[in-house]
Amino acid sequence: MTTILVLNGPNLGRLGSREPDVYGSANLDDLRELLVAAAPAGVTVDLRQTDDEAELIHWIYEAVDEGMPVILNPAAFTHYSYALRDAAALVTKAGLPLIEVHISNPHARETFRHTSVVSAVATGVIAGLGFDSYRLALDFVTRAPAGGTTLV
Repeated sequence: MTTILVLNGPNLGRLGSREPDVYGSANLDDLRELLVAAAPAGVTVDLRQTDDEAELIHWIYEAVDEGMPVILNPAAFTHYSYALRDAAALVTKAGLPLIEVHISNPHARETFRHTSVVSAVATGVIAGLGFDSYRLALDFVTRAPAGGTTLV
C-alpha cells in the first residue's frame, strides 16, 4: 500500500467560504473525496491541513522518513518560508516526488504572490486549475518511477 501525503498550508482550512471567487465553493472534505476517488487501487491519500509552519515541516520530515510522495500546497508559506523550502528539498533529495500545487494561478494575482521559494526544489508545479491541480499531481505521482522522474 502506497500513501501519498497531500499537505495544505495556512487558510486552506477555510476553503468553501474564503474568497470563493478565487478558490471556489468546495472545501477540503470535497477535495479529499475527489482525490480518494481518483486514487488508483493500492494508493491511500492522506490529506492534511495546518496553519502552523512547524507542523507542516514535521509532516514533510515524516514523508521523507516513511518514503511517501508529497503533494504540497504551501499557501502563503510559498512566498517566504525558507524553512519549508529546505524541508521540501529533503523530499526530492530522497528521490521522492514533491509536487507544488495551487488552486489559483499565483502569477495572475498580486505581485507578492509571483515568487515561490518552494518551486526550485519541487519536482514540478501545477497551478491555476482549481482542485484539478491536485488531481493532476496525484496522477503524476502515482505514475512516477521510483527514485525519480523522467519528463518527456
